[in-house]
Parts: sequence; structure tokens; C-alpha cells
Amino acid sequence: MPTCPDWSRLETQARTQLQRLSLGEKLAMLDGDTPFWGGLAAIAFHDAAHRRPWPAGVVERLGIDGLHFVDGPRGVVLEGGATTFPAPIGRGASWDVDLEERIGEAMGAEARSFGANLFGGICVNLLRHPGWGRAQETYGEDPVHVGAMGAAATRGVRRHAIACLKHFALNSIDSARFRVDVSAGERVLQELYLPQFRDGVEAGALAVMSAYNSVNGAWCGQHPHLLREILKDRWGFRGFVLTDFIFGLRDGVAALQAGQDLEMPFRMIFAATLPEAVAAGRVPETLIDAAVLRMLLAQATIPTGAYPVTLRGCRAHRQLARAAAAGSIVLLRNDGDVLPLKGIASLAVIGPLADTVNLGDRGSSDTRPTPGSVLTPLAGLRAAAPELCLHHDHGGDPARAAALAARSEAALVVVGLDWRHEGEHIHPGDLAPILRQAPPPAWLLRLCGRRRLLPIWTAVAAMVAGVTRFGTARAGGSFASGDRTVLELPPAQEALILAVAAANPRTVVVLMGGGAILCEAWRQRVPGLLLLWYPGEQGGAALADVLLGRISPSGRMPFSVPTEAGHLPPFDPRARHITYDLWHGYRRLARSKQPAAFPFGFGLSYSCFSHTDPELAWLPTPAGDEGAVELAVTVTNTGTVEAAEVVQVYLEPPGEAVERPRRTLVGFARVCLAADASRRVAVEIPLRRLAWFDQGRDAFMLESGRHRLLVARHAEDGGIGVDLDLVGGVVGR
Repeated sequence: MPTCPDWSRLETQARTQLQRLSLGEKLAMLDGDTPFWGGLAAIAFHDAAHRRPWPAGVVERLGIDGLHFVDGPRGVVLEGGATTFPAPIGRGASWDVDLEERIGEAMGAEARSFGANLFGGICVNLLRHPGWGRAQETYGEDPVHVGAMGAAATRGVRRHAIACLKHFALNSIDSARFRVDVSAGERVLQELYLPQFRDGVEAGALAVMSAYNSVNGAWCGQHPHLLREILKDRWGFRGFVLTDFIFGLRDGVAALQAGQDLEMPFRMIFAATLPEAVAAGRVPETLIDAAVLRMLLAQATIPTGAYPVTLRGCRAHRQLARAAAAGSIVLLRNDGDVLPLKGIASLAVIGPLADTVNLGDRGSSDTRPTPGSVLTPLAGLRAAAPELCLHHDHGGDPARAAALAARSEAALVVVGLDWRHEGEHIHPGDLAPILRQAPPPAWLLRLCGRRRLLPIWTAVAAMVAGVTRFGTARAGGSFASGDRTVLELPPAQEALILAVAAANPRTVVVLMGGGAILCEAWRQRVPGLLLLWYPGEQGGAALADVLLGRISPSGRMPFSVPTEAGHLPPFDPRARHITYDLWHGYRRLARSKQPAAFPFGFGLSYSCFSHTDPELAWLPTPAGDEGAVELAVTVTNTGTVEAAEVVQVYLEPPGEAVERPRRTLVGFARVCLAADASRRVAVEIPLRRLAWFDQGRDAFMLESGRHRLLVARHAEDGGIGVDLDLVGGVVGR
């Protein structure tokens, strides 16, 4: 656990540096150090996003090293051998906070080996709809679960670098992110869409990235309620706020006044507006000082020391990647105990993704692993079971694949999504209004005049959008991703599954992807089904471990998969306005009495577990703390193999005076047990998680009455429960 910083000493150090800065130097620290036009060209033509960290606030005169940003939800995105871990949605499926902290530490160390000290790989946006193109970058649909995983990553990263949480807030539609206005009441914000950010702040994050979209009519990059009133004043955030890249700012003066501290990665809106605003007295220098001080304070927390390049992709980090991939695999069907694959001599491995490197989105989270370091499912099986006769077919011809499956003792069909189906996406036309405010170069003004700037700006927007196209073209593909409105597999893949399953009764389907995949057309036809997600560079080895029974699958669903898309909230990838309420995921399904195909928290094992003797206890309450209870339960592995169980605790509130979800997750713990072993597992539950947010009182309120705490295996499981009688009242803000 990182030690608590000596804030008094660090603030004295930062204030000393601040006093030595000139006004011009302080203003220059408020935006990235890269010139706008040169930076755009470097991204478009030299793959700059994967070449070096993005600098900001470097003051060579005073020896201030500044901030050096690198992205990396599944690992550092720069070329040079960084480890590619499973995508966060897969790591979310592990429910393993200890492992996530270790992964965060590995990522932070590898970032430092590239010269970066600000790591932007911790996305805690809630997955409101599983068709979101960037679903793979977050941990799931529930704020308690997402908050615990994000906080764990934060604790790991901050051992070596500044941890940055993103995207603040309500950023969960990709194709409309530059224009959509999300309406959400204060209760919805406080109960669902902000708690996970608060968890990360309390875990030590010293950077928060604002989102592109607007909330309740105000752009997130200049949102005083989100940035100043909640983040900085209510939560006591000591760090700084930076914009999302290139297009995260609309009005420089309004943004600074609202609590925005740093525009990244180029000199753009702040550089064009703040010097004049300060000179005219519209922006006091004290506001500039406050923003600069936050960045200097965060820099003062960065550990010193050498970070050699040998850290990248080292053995220990590869082992972490393999453990994370194995822990993320969710076994969804295992009829007749078709898995693990035992007693067979031949296996047909079929499908377009069986021997294809499939790491996920090729947008800002794209990693560049060392060539040859990624193990595909077929390569992992070949390495793990050389004695097994493997027959491979790409699956382009279902009849041929079925014939191969019929000649084998079992069949494995590897299908799903890739970067062409989901991921980051940019609509060029959405960028023109933002680009109009960027500082044009003098030569362009002289060439065309101000009246003709808009068409030029629109052309530049198209060039910026082409950055992603350029990156995918380098891999031989065409640009097609973003949000998904069709959640089924492509028809050719469904036809392949049905053909193989008809030919071989021992067919196992392996699904890859980051969002929900509806399986109703075929899931009852196959005895074995598991989710591999985007499993990182060691995914093939981890899959082999699970298929061959060397490791019991232990992943649990981080979101609900419904039986039909109509059970999900409305989702328009090109929306201009949308309302977020309390009802999505398992909350919405329970309210509408629609059982999920695969509920939130669901996952099978090669073993069996029992939960017995639940007991509640009040925890000591330190001064100023809001209070907590602890629920302890005995977990026993009643099966014959070592396996991990995820103990999930749900709240069923009184529900008499206030409309609330019938059941919500309030805590969880993962435990690994040998066969026949038992362990007493305790889950701490802050009282805030039992409360609802009363907008009129601007506080979290406990209801009076009987609260039931349920230990269950998933959101729809009956479980075992204990009652807790509470007296209503305020438990915090």
C-alpha cells in the first residue's frame, strides 16, 4: 500500500516553485507543450500517439520536469515492448481487486520506463448500454464493482506515476461524444455515475480527465458543478483536471473558472484566450496560480528512481497478464460437463479468431506488443498440449468446418468481435465547431482570411478523424467501429456455430469481444460456452489452461446480457440529447421482471461452493467517518478441484417510502479455496451504499426499516440473507 504523502511538505515545495514562475510561464503550464499544427501532423503522419509521451508544463529554466502523459487501459500504448494485458472489461470479469492493483503497479512502472509520469489508463465510466463502442475500456455496469476495480488500479499506478481517472462524467456513447447532452438528475449522478470516480479519488488519483460530452446543458470540460463543486469542493480532490485530448475544451475562460486546470495535448483554446483575459482583468492571476499549484503538487508526489526498459514485457508482467486472462474467463454453459476437455485425442479448432491476434480497439487504447509475443487460442493450445491432434479451419465454409468437426472428438469454435465491430470512433463534422476556436496559424489567416476559415477547419477535422483510419490502414484494414446497435454475432458466425454444433455434440464456443453478445439464436444448441473477452498477449495460454482443466474458470459477468435488445435502455449512437435514469443493467431487468440470459455476477466453475452462517457486525467508526457494517460468511469449496469463488453481497432495501432498485450490489470479495477447504470471508459495507441520495437535502439518506443483505452468486440468485434494522437519517454528502 502506498504511503500517505506528507501534504504539508509537498505543498510548501510546490508553492516555492510557483513563486519563482513568471506569469507567462504559469500560463504556458496550463496546456500541453506540443504546438497544435505540428502535433496534428505528427499524429496523422508519424503515429505520434504511439511513439512518445505527451509533455505539459515543462519549465527548463527552473528544472521543472513537467507532466508526461501516456494512455493505456490494457497496457502502455507506446511502441517498445510494453505488456498487453486483458482489456479492462475482462479484468472486471475477474472481480479480483488484488490482481488489478498489481496490474496497475506493473503498468505504472512500464509507463515510467518510457519516460511517462502521468498514466491515463483508468476508465471508470459506467457501462449503461453494452453496445457502447468503448465498453472494453471500463470494468462493467455497476458503480460499486467499477469503483473497487478502478480504485485498485489507482493504488497500483500511484506507486510509480500519477494515476488519471477518465472520463468525467457520463461518457458512455462514443459516436456522439462530441455533441450529446446527457440529462441526469442529481440523485442519478450521485448514486450511479459519480461514486466510482470518488472511489478512485479516495484511492489516491491525482488527475481526472474531463469528458467531451455535456451534462445537463454544460460541457464537461467547463462544468462548474462537476469539476469544482463536486470533485474539488465536496470530495476534497487535491489533484488537477485535464481535458480529453484535442477537442475537450470549448471556452477557455469558462473552463478555468469551472475548475479545468490543463488542456491537452496541444496549445489551443487556453493559449488563445487566457493571456488576453488575464491582461483585461477578466481572469484573476490567483485562478491561474491555483491551477498551476495543483499540477506542481501532483508532480511532487512522483517517486524518483530508475525504470529500465527491461521492465517492459518482463517475465513477472507476462505472468500477471496470463493470470488476469485466466481469471477473466467466464464459463456460461457446461452441459454434460463437456469441459474441461478430458480423454480426447483430437480437437477441431474452428473460426476466424482462432489464430488471429485480437487485442481489441485500435483507437487511443491500441497497444503495440512485441511482434510474436501474442498467443492466439490455437497457439496456446499447441503449446500447452502438443500430444493433442489439433485440426484448424478458418471457418469461411460452414460445410467444410462441420465435416472437420465430425471427424474430431470435440470441436472448439472461436468467434466474436474485433476492432472492426466496436471501438473508438470520430465523426468529422462534430469537430468543426470546436476547431473554429483553436488558434489558426498566421500564414493561414493571411492566405484565406477569417471568413473562409470554417471550411478549412472542417477539412482539418476530417484529417483528425483520419488518424484512426490511418492507424487501421497500417494493419491492412478499413475503418469501421464505434458503437453497436446490433448485438448479435455476424450472421456468418452464427451459421458457423450451428453447422459445427450439428456435426459434433461436444462443441464448445469461445466468444471474444468487449460488449454484450446476444446468443439466443444458438446458445441452447451448444453444450459449452465461455467468454474470453480481449484477453491480452497471454490469452491463448490462459484459454488452454481453462479448457484443459489446469485452472478452474472463475470469471463472473461484469454486466447483464439480456435475452433481447429491447430489454436494454434506449441507445442512439448519434443522439444529441439523452436522459440517464436509475434503470439500466440488472436494475432495469429486475424492475421489468425480465430474466437475463446471463445475469450480472453470473459464472460457472469446475467446482461447487456453499455459503453458510452469515453474520453482521458493526465496525468501529473513526471520527468523521460515515460508518460501516461487515458481513461475514463461511465459504466452502465442496467440489474436487481448487477454484475461486466470488462472494457477492446485495442490498434489498425497505422500498416503502422511496422508489429504489429491488436489489443492488453493495460489496464483494474473491477467495480461492482448495477442494474441501473453508474460509470465513468478511465484506465491509459502508453505510453510504445502503443509502439513497435525497436531492432536496443534498445528502445520502438511510431509510428507516428492515434492510436485507443477501449473499448471492449473481444478481438473480436467491442466496442467503441477514436482516439489518436501521433508523433513518443522513449518512453523508
